[in-house]
Amino acid sequence: QVQLQESGPGLVKPSQTLSLTCTVSGGSITTSSYYWTLIRQPPGKGLEWIGHITYSGSTYYSPSLKSRTSISRDTSKNQFTLQLSSVTPEDTAVYYCARRQEGAYYDYWGQGTQVTVSS
Repeated sequence: QVQLQESGPGLVKPSQTLSLTCTVSGGSITTSSYYWTLIRQPPGKGLEWIGHITYSGSTYYSPSLKSRTSISRDTSKNQFTLQLSSVTPEDTAVYYCARRQEGAYYDYWGQGTQVTVSS
């Protein structure tokens, strides 16, 4: 059973960088054909795909967030990390980690973590 656990700051000030780590257990982030994904849901809105890092370490980002987003990984800790720079209150959301197999659906999700951007 794969489990994903988000750990984030809870509260971030405007213009700062949001850093959120997803820790994976029950499966390796280097296992072929899996994409490790960050998704968020702002209050009262739908899910928004932020980006993913693949089993080989390649990264892909939402065009609307690309200039502010970086996803990296630490294979020794089986973790991947989101960094979102220059945050504004519009980045307030519940942030989720999820796993997707190439060409398939999201099969495992973290419980989500609330991140609020406020001074």
